[in-house]
Amino acid sequence: MADDSSPAGAAVTLGLLAAWALHDTEEVLAAPRWIRKNVPVLRERWPGVPERVWQGLEGVDEREFTAAVGVMAGIVGAGAVAGWASGGRSATYQAMLNGFGAHGLLHIGQAVAVRDYTPGVVTSPVLVVPFTVWARRRLKKAGVLRPGRPRDLVTGLAWAAAATAVSHGVARRLVRRRS
Repeated sequence: MADDSSPAGAAVTLGLLAAWALHDTEEVLAAPRWIRKNVPVLRERWPGVPERVWQGLEGVDEREFTAAVGVMAGIVGAGAVAGWASGGRSATYQAMLNGFGAHGLLHIGQAVAVRDYTPGVVTSPVLVVPFTVWARRRLKKAGVLRPGRPRDLVTGLAWAAAATAVSHGVARRLVRRRS
């Protein structure tokens, strides 16, 4: 196992969970209210987006969103621990790290497209992207970073999308079961 003094120690690996938690705090505080306020405007601006997308967004309330973040915490936590236990070598951890950074870029892109604040955009350029770049540099310095290929970005985004879908699916079932 990696110790805290190794280049791929706890700050790099378990730090993914800490950075994610800070980022998702912004989303928990802002997303449900932002969705209620902005989906009608976005629906008008982009009429070509399928109606089921808008309905899916509008159907997410505070309880479901918070539960989804809790489920995602378990997923990210498991990946961070896998990274820590492997000294940063874990393919799962590295895919999650790549997905975390890419999703931060997507948040920035969303804000640009909307031309306004979107949940997650404050912490993306100051935390998500810089942490990802820093962690990848540390992994490279430690000699454990897998060679970067274009498909790694796709894999990272696919991981993030799948984890998001699973988190929201589980959260929806949990919240509706309790209602």
